Amino acid sequence: MRISNDARLPMADDVRGLKKRLYELVRDIVNQLNAVSENKASACTNAATAPPATGNFTPGDFVKNSNPVELGSAGSKYVVEGWTYLATGFVQKRFLTGN
Repeated sequence: MRISNDARLPMADDVRGLKKRLYELVRDIVNQLNAVSENKASACTNAATAPPATGNFTPGDFVKNSNPVELGSAGSKYVVEGWTYLATGFVQKRFLTGN
């Protein structure tokens, strides 16, 4: 989930509308924060099944793998958690599974 950056509030004399909009904004922020703290994939708004081929990235930017699967041969299987951008492009962030 991505929190909207359009936090427009109703006019000051619309107290009921203001309360409703503030409730919606706080609810969305709390839901996103809880998802981040629980490391939920839904909290990662740039998750993808492959590293991006285009776009502006800075070394250290990370793209989470939205479809991780176990890869490799017996004895050296791994999971690609995502991709980290280096000055030369994206590289896989792998974890061995022990299988």
